[in-house]
Amino acid sequence: MSEPQWLIWARDVQAIAQNGLTFCQNPYDRERYEQLRLLSAKMLSALSETTPERMLALLEKECGYTTPKIDVRGAVFNDQGHILMVREAIDHDRWTLPGGWADVNLTTAQNTLKEVLEESGYTAEIIKLAALWDRDTQGHPPDLYSCAKVFYICRLTGGTATIDNLETSGIGWFDRQNLPTDLSLGRLQPHQLVRMFEHYAHPEMATDYD
Repeated sequence: MSEPQWLIWARDVQAIAQNGLTFCQNPYDRERYEQLRLLSAKMLSALSETTPERMLALLEKECGYTTPKIDVRGAVFNDQGHILMVREAIDHDRWTLPGGWADVNLTTAQNTLKEVLEESGYTAEIIKLAALWDRDTQGHPPDLYSCAKVFYICRLTGGTATIDNLETSGIGWFDRQNLPTDLSLGRLQPHQLVRMFEHYAHPEMATDYD
């Protein structure tokens, strides 16, 4: 699934507007950048189910220089070589690797282990950085924001399965031959899941990137 051109254009317009509003000093320039942000909101709402007003309110929350967001995912394996997966409550109980948006004041590795614990109840340790991918190149459904996806291979160290009713509705361990097919595709693609097994089996492999 490739990014639609209109979404790329709308993101570019929004980035120009946000960056301009961050650095401009001239009040007339500020008005022009605000008009650009409004134009981006109208473009995005015209091809989505969101009103221009709601989209503009969303864009107005973004401030500072425009950069990609960071999504972290932990591929946790147990001693039997099974991978830990959780059902994403907000996405119709579809399966994904534990993870989410990275929080400030934590490294990407710390964020990953925090997400694993919060979403599954298990503790883990990092083995290696498996992949750093741009979401737009990986076949994920189109999204408003640009995003860098960080995948770590992890080893299970303890804990017990604990469902976080706010985020997860189920927890499971899967071997490579019996992986779930109902994935939360905005968070995890089938080829990414398979790739985690390859990195686990061959930790000497170089980190994937694009």
